[in-house]
Amino acid sequence: MAGRVETAPNRGIAFAAALFEEWERAGVSHVCICPGSRSAPLAVAAAGSALRRWTHLDERSAAFFALGLAKATREPVALVCTSGTAAVNFAPAVVEAHYARVPLLVLTADRPPELREWGAGQTIDQRDLFGCHVRWSAEVAVAEATPALLRYARALAARAAAVARGAPAGPVHLNLPFRDPLDPRPVSGDVPPDLAARDPLAARGRGARSYTELCLGQRAPSPGEVASLAERLQGAERGVIVCGPLDARPDAAAGIAALARRIGWPLLAEPTSQLRTGPLAVAAPLVATAPVLCGDESFSARFAPDFVLRFGAAPTSAPVARWIARHAPPDYVAVDPDALWHDPSHLVSEIHAAAPEQLCERLLRRLPPAPIAPSSWRELFLAADAAATRGIAELVDGDEALLEPRVVRELAGHLPTDALLYVSNSTPVRDLDAFWPSAPRGPRMLCNRGANGIDGMVSSALGAAAAGERFVALLCGDLALLHDVSGLLAAVRLGLPLGVVALDNDGGGIFSALPVADSADPATFTEHFRTPHGHDLVALCSGVGAACTRVSSWEHFRAALKDAASAERPHVIVVPTDADASLAQRRAVAAHLHRALAEAAR
Repeated sequence: MAGRVETAPNRGIAFAAALFEEWERAGVSHVCICPGSRSAPLAVAAAGSALRRWTHLDERSAAFFALGLAKATREPVALVCTSGTAAVNFAPAVVEAHYARVPLLVLTADRPPELREWGAGQTIDQRDLFGCHVRWSAEVAVAEATPALLRYARALAARAAAVARGAPAGPVHLNLPFRDPLDPRPVSGDVPPDLAARDPLAARGRGARSYTELCLGQRAPSPGEVASLAERLQGAERGVIVCGPLDARPDAAAGIAALARRIGWPLLAEPTSQLRTGPLAVAAPLVATAPVLCGDESFSARFAPDFVLRFGAAPTSAPVARWIARHAPPDYVAVDPDALWHDPSHLVSEIHAAAPEQLCERLLRRLPPAPIAPSSWRELFLAADAAATRGIAELVDGDEALLEPRVVRELAGHLPTDALLYVSNSTPVRDLDAFWPSAPRGPRMLCNRGANGIDGMVSSALGAAAAGERFVALLCGDLALLHDVSGLLAAVRLGLPLGVVALDNDGGGIFSALPVADSADPATFTEHFRTPHGHDLVALCSGVGAACTRVSSWEHFRAALKDAASAERPHVIVVPTDADASLAQRRAVAAHLHRALAEAAR
């Protein structure tokens, strides 16, 4: 039976069809398409493929949607746009994907070389458009349907998918020039009628197999490496395991938790490491209040670590990062399978380029089979965590005012445990780290911690919802919502369910907690940092067709969250909060802990 390439009406669509045939075989399942003329061959070829297609009006939103979808599925997502500034709008999401190691196939259509720099419309220099923020970029040959060029298209597609998935994963950019005709009109002679007979590989590839397969094995730690690390772990007196942002798979999470139990070290796990909740994590010596504890001067002075073993990226929490930097432990070991240098403090003593699950498995084999007896260091650390947990329960859970820390607590208690929680940067991810409790069950948590921006949050969460595996909720601030209204439009247009919990404190509340709040002139601070927006978020959301509820109590919030989890369209829950009162509550928790620790030390 003739394939899509052989029956293509012209050379451009034949070339594009060869690309998409190979992406199907490489396991790519989704493509996001933005409308355009120059990209028509790619859109037509995608429409004839088995990939699920998501059409977007806004390239910037489309790119963040693809990012969220790729994060949720852990698989490459293709992204198509026309030539000109359309491609530039992909840049913020491409940068985030680069730093967050998210696989994307960025396909920018372009005019052929003879039309560049000659005043042709919608034409810019798209070569290496994303600079160093891609794993690989290629200026693709002008599309033709000769056997040699079709074999090239297939090998190109296979290579792009393999590199996007590689070590480290990330975005790949293919700049694809097409000559007219761009539409699917038949052109006699463009596609050789005897293509399959002349070159079956060019016409049909390798059947169900990918045209070129890249076989990569995970790097396993050497026996000497494991022996040295195991010996030092046993010799440390005040060791901690720190888990920064890390979308840990179940086997990696289980290995880290088991290692913490075996060596008896406090496990400081951020929620976005996937280790704050779950039966394995709860059975470990888990510390859920590290940002609160490490922000206390007396705690920081008394609990100086001599060994830090870190999985995932650098800590989100500034107090935790400062605590490590203040004491500069002689052994600060980072585990990164891609051997990336995530070390903003410049204190890491060694990097182990191994998969966390493999390193933990080999360490557990090397260590004594019985758990190391609890040390006074660990017991005091866990006692301080218990004191902080009680303080949070008393001051946050017991306060009926609509304040930001309790939103996190309410989500922890009432979000479906099989949900996915996407968290915005700025204040929400920090409150999540400080106030999300440990629990036997909890949602998977994602956050754009590559470049740490608040842009594209709605679109990213919407992309995660498009994976279709579970209910997706987004926790964000009002500015993040306003920054990505096009994502909300896309949610309504695509008919995807998404729960958005928007903290409405009328501006950039995080700046009130930064030194600029005290050092800048009040008027300057309000205008250029606090930036009150004055918008009615309910009217805005309702105006684009999204269901929206402005809650007035915690009971109202729980009911709205339940409605959002069962809705078939986007539902925004606006929580009106006071930034200054929320800041005061965070400081009250810190003061309560300080008093509790001082009394315990007497």
